[in-house]
Amino acid sequence: MRTRRIGDVEVGAVGLGAMPLSIEGRPDEGRAVATVHAALDAGVTLIDTADCYHWHAGEIGHNEELIARALATYGGDTSSVLIATKGGRGRPGDGSWTVTGTPEHLKRACEGSLKRLGVDAIGLYQLHKPDPEVPWGESVGALRELLDEGKIRMAGLSNVDVHQIRQARRILGDRLVSVQNRCSPAVRDSDLEVELCRRLGIAFLPWSPLGGISRSSLDGPSALEPAESGREAFHTVAAERGVSPQRVCLSWLLARSPVIVPIPGASRPETIRDSAAAADLILSEDELARLGT
Repeated sequence: MRTRRIGDVEVGAVGLGAMPLSIEGRPDEGRAVATVHAALDAGVTLIDTADCYHWHAGEIGHNEELIARALATYGGDTSSVLIATKGGRGRPGDGSWTVTGTPEHLKRACEGSLKRLGVDAIGLYQLHKPDPEVPWGESVGALRELLDEGKIRMAGLSNVDVHQIRQARRILGDRLVSVQNRCSPAVRDSDLEVELCRRLGIAFLPWSPLGGISRSSLDGPSALEPAESGREAFHTVAAERGVSPQRVCLSWLLARSPVIVPIPGASRPETIRDSAAAADLILSEDELARLGT
């Protein structure tokens, strides 16, 4: 698999978003572990998780513990795998999501993630979402303290705008290595953040990168969709190439910027194997133009 960089770490150009393995509709443990193993077999070396990726109340850290078990039972070398987890959100168990960005909460959350992952330091720790009730500098300051204490090696942000990225950069310096925002064929409004990340040398990790390519969502183009017959273009190019629309979608994202590392979700081994293959699919300029920018 082609590689890209997150901070000083080289990772496969396509990562695994592990959330589907633990939330509503999750697979059984056997299939979940097999999915992680298939990702590793395919060259995936970035696995994205969070302490709030669970279904029921009282399951905090379900996804982190699952990832730790999957790595422990993998037969190959996992020393190059970067586990990226997040803190600052919660799930009460009723399907809703909460946001808590106080320094005290983030530090406690990090301690819990360290124990569940079974590591001395978290490779990449991300602030999950800005808390409107907490000054941004205070939340980011907690990441700086965790870095200084050696509990996390690198810091990242999620669901942020350019102003928040710039402020965090002033606080964290080059220890801020990633931004994780929504970006997909259905949502194309992260151009400013992607460009800022490129200029700063920060990785951009699109979450929900496959949004908008399912046949059920082909309801005509909008301002955020491709110009040529809407999202259908991804299916057309895929058919011409003899690959899946999701592989074309991920290749399109990789072509948008050298700092992009998509993290598609998966709950089946065959799904992540197909996604991983997008790292080696190079689309032509004509194909990229048809898919839109």
